[in-house]
Amino acid sequence: MVLPKVAAFDVFGTVVDWHGSICEAVEALKLDVSPSEFALAWRSLYQPAMARVRQGEVGWTSIDVLHRQNLDQVLDRFKIEHLSAAQKHALNQVWHRLKPWPDAVEGLQRLRKGMMICTLSNGNLALLAHMAKSAGLPWDLILSAENYRHYKPDPKSYQGLCETWDIDGASLLFVAAHKDDLDAAYAATGCKTAYIVRPREFGPVQRVDLGQEARFTYHAEGFIDLAQQLGL
Repeated sequence: MVLPKVAAFDVFGTVVDWHGSICEAVEALKLDVSPSEFALAWRSLYQPAMARVRQGEVGWTSIDVLHRQNLDQVLDRFKIEHLSAAQKHALNQVWHRLKPWPDAVEGLQRLRKGMMICTLSNGNLALLAHMAKSAGLPWDLILSAENYRHYKPDPKSYQGLCETWDIDGASLLFVAAHKDDLDAAYAATGCKTAYIVRPREFGPVQRVDLGQEARFTYHAEGFIDLAQQLGL
């Protein structure tokens, strides 16, 4: 088997558990709200916020800033008015310390033996660096939509990834738990694709189709399974 030269990973939901991590942060603050409902409400504003940037309604804005703006909306929605500015900032920083899925670190270490591994996340660079240090994620390189000033699924973010590594799409494996992300990466670069099943990304209630799709190169139950399929 000829291995790809580079495997690039979506991060939120694919590598780390944003839902569970936010729930823990909400529980620690003892907010009078369902932690899961809070986490889902916050995440629901993620794509619309980036869409405003993509469409030119606002200039380039980092995910840290968008998350903070979205947090204010969620706090208003749940009528949470007692948090100080410092507490709001600390809560927003939970995105910097999201916990990895149980297979993530070991699986990445195995995959790294056969290829270069990197991120391609909409998260900003500082966020991804803090997360890597906190979670022990062994990236060879951290890349972000911030590098290219285009949020996924804009083709320029995936194309920029190939330009950074000086590879064509045939040498790239894009890895994600989101089928639309994989489709966009393939459309932009012609890369190989690996769908990772993360049934608890949105908490205990399954909200997405996890079924195998013939259009993806690999279908894996986690990074260790993907490494085994690649012979690593």
